[in-house]
Parts: sequence; structure tokens; C-alpha cells
Amino acid sequence: MAKLTVHALLLLPFLLPLVLAAPDPNPQAEITTTSTTLTTSSSPSTPSPTPSIICNNSPDLCTRAYNNITHLGAHDSPFVRDPSTRNSVAGNQYYNATVALSAGVRLLQAQVHFSNPSSSSSSSASGEGGGDGGVLRLCHTDCRLMDAGRLEDWLGTIRVWLEGNGNEVVTLLLVNSDDRGRGVFGEAFERAGLGRYGFVPGSTSNSTTSNSSGSNSSGSNSSGSNSTGPIAWPTLQTLITANTRLVVFIASLPAVSSSAQETADSQTYPYLLNEFDHVFETAYNITDPSAFNCALDRPANTTFSSSSTSGTDNKEGTLAQQALSAGRLPLLNHFVYLQLTPDIWIPSASGVNATNSPSEADSDVGALGRHIKTCRQEWNSSSSKPVFVLVDFYNHGPAIEAVDRANGIVGVGRVKEPVPSSSSSSGEQWNQNQAWAIILASVLSAVSLAMVWYIFRNSRCWVCWGCCGQNHPEGYYRN
Repeated sequence: MAKLTVHALLLLPFLLPLVLAAPDPNPQAEITTTSTTLTTSSSPSTPSPTPSIICNNSPDLCTRAYNNITHLGAHDSPFVRDPSTRNSVAGNQYYNATVALSAGVRLLQAQVHFSNPSSSSSSSASGEGGGDGGVLRLCHTDCRLMDAGRLEDWLGTIRVWLEGNGNEVVTLLLVNSDDRGRGVFGEAFERAGLGRYGFVPGSTSNSTTSNSSGSNSSGSNSSGSNSTGPIAWPTLQTLITANTRLVVFIASLPAVSSSAQETADSQTYPYLLNEFDHVFETAYNITDPSAFNCALDRPANTTFSSSSTSGTDNKEGTLAQQALSAGRLPLLNHFVYLQLTPDIWIPSASGVNATNSPSEADSDVGALGRHIKTCRQEWNSSSSKPVFVLVDFYNHGPAIEAVDRANGIVGVGRVKEPVPSSSSSSGEQWNQNQAWAIILASVLSAVSLAMVWYIFRNSRCWVCWGCCGQNHPEGYYRN
């Protein structure tokens, strides 16, 4: 996600005209609309598995457990660089969510903001809301910077895609930026018609394992889906047969015990899982590809009840190994930021082919393939495969090839988007030029504000310089 602090928000009037800049000469932006039409044109009311038994683009994945597969993820998937956003440098992807799904992406990550964060104190304190006229929206850091519309509308497009692709299992990871309650998210899912596909731990029969948490959609477990115990994940085929083909993580949800309403909502919407009860992530604030690592970064200050590494130092890979032993699913953040100022970071499109490369060679520092290989070796356990890999500009690299190698498959049935020739640097040069333009605008804005403040502090009156020294009513002069 792009980073924008309170200080940077003061510069928004100066930054927005530059962030929403002239069209990118990169020709891939012109392809998006055509691909979108292609992938959403078919939406049968009842999904039916195809006779060939292909799960997530491979027959070899059907019998594998969900947590024994590496799922390619699109970081900040709703925020695209295309004509609809005037190729904003804040965008993390070149194609929208349904195009990404048709290309083989199986994890969609998004930032969610509440459009009216100044709601009443009684509502915001419990994390509940929605009755005050607000709505959940997909916004990049701040809704004034980049707004991709209502969450439920976006979820509706994913429902259409799921209905047209009955053998596919999709994962959503939503960042709860304004700390809203489970009920607010659940209502959006239900209005979009997507809740019926949600996987509930313990509710889906698995022929090889059973779930120790015991939670199900009828609410037999008082903690609902917020149980922090390890989940015995079913196979893809089991999820497909049960038609619970959507796994939803939210980072993060209020504790179930925080209110009676939250407890009730956890039973009404048991498919909404608190991310850090089940997943751990590597560092995400990377500006140098050589800094990618395998250490547990989030959740912070966490201990794990089950560990095969007891008695060892609680550092780096050891902590990640403890998380693995406790049943947490590992997520590799593998994207690079371009830091314009201390307060402003944007997705770096420069060198993305190298960043998303499937190469495992030690010489290819920062390559996705090498990152995956390194973590498998460092974690050194039978369940050490990254379950999720999150990237920017997923169609470059190609990132999907690195994930296929990790899964040991050859994917079929995917829609491949054209990627501009790497020999053409016009798009990258445009990106760098725009970045420098933003830096220059930021500096000039800061200088202008400093001058205004200096003039204000050194002027004797509130009205104008020329007025000082003249006889004006009291109140015009500064004390």
C-alpha cells in the first residue's frame, strides 16, 4: 500500500494533479477494458464443475489441502494504473480484479476505509457502524488520494466471476483501515451475494483431517469464526464440492468478546476470519529488493501456543518456524516501494520484471523465485511452503511462473494479458519523471507554506503588510 502520513495530507491539493497525471505511454493500459469484458461476459446462475476436474487451473491441485498450495496474490488489487485512473502512480496493478483472477491470481488484497470515519463515539468505539450513513469503500491510503468505489460493488464483480468459474477457490484479504466491526463487513458481503460462498472453519467435511476448533455456521462455538486455534484446511476439491469456494481474511477484526453485538456478528458471519489468528506476514515496507527476507513481521508481539522450536532463541526465522508449528499460514510480501519523501511512498514499477522473476538463482537478488526458495530453506520444515505470495503488477515477471514452480504444476486455462516489451522503457521513464515531478511539487509547496508562515509571523497586522503602521481598529494588529 502507498504510505501517506498526516504531514503529507497537507500537500494533497498540490499532489493530486500530479498523481492523476497524463496518460501513460505504456500501451498495456489500453488492453484492460477489452480483457474485462471478456472475463465477465459469462455468469451462469449455478456454478457447475467442469468434467475435466481442474481446480485452480490444474488437475494436480484438486486433492491438495488449501494450505499445501502457494496462492498468487495481487497486492492492492482494486487500485489500477489504467485510463480510468489516468494511470495514477498510486496504482499497484495494471489490470482489475476479475482480469487478474482469469490470469491465475487466487488472492486479492485490498484496503477498505469507512467513508464517514467521524461517526458517533458510541458507534466507533465498538467498531460497529453503517447506520450513520457511512459506507465501506476501497480507498488507497486515503479516499482523497484514490477511491475505487464501494466494497460491495467490487465484491459483486467477484461473485459474478465465481459463478462463471465453478472449479476455482479464491481468497480475499481485506485491510480494515478504520477498525470497523465484523457486522459492517458482513452486511456488505451479503448485499453483494457473496456470503453464501464463504468457507467456515469446521463446517466443511474433510476426508483426511478434522477441525479441532469445532466452529461452524450454526454457531456451536461461541467464538464463531474468530477461534485462534489451527484450522484443518480441506482440499480444493472438498471446498469446490461444498461450494464454499471463498476464503476471507480481514486485518483485523475487533475481539469477539469486545461487545455482545460483535459476538452475535461472529456467529452471523462466521466466514469472516481475523487474519492474524491464522496468517503471519513478512515485512512489507521494502524499498530495496535485496531487503526481502523470511522473518515474521506481523503479527507483532505474539507468542504461539504450539512450537517445535521450544528452547531456542525467539528471533527471525525461529519465530516464523514457531508460527508455522502453530498452524499459521505464511504470506510473503514481495513488492518494492519508491520513496519520494519521508512521508510519501508509491509502488515502484521500475524493475518489476526482475522483482517478479521466477528465477531461483542466487545471482538474481530480489527475484520472487529466489525469495520463495530462500524461505523454504530457512524455515526448514515439511510445511514451509509459502501459502500466499503478494506482488504488485502481477502480470510482470511473470509472477505466476514462480508460483507454478513452487506448486510443481503447469497451469492451464488461463487468460494471459500482453506485456509490453522490456526493451521499451518509455513507461518506466514516464513513471520516474512523474515521481520527480511530485518531489519537486512537494518541495515547492513546503517552501511556499514556509514563506507564508514567515510573513504571517513577522507582520504586525492580520490584514496586509501595507496596513501595518496605519491607524486600524484594535484586533487588526497581532500581539
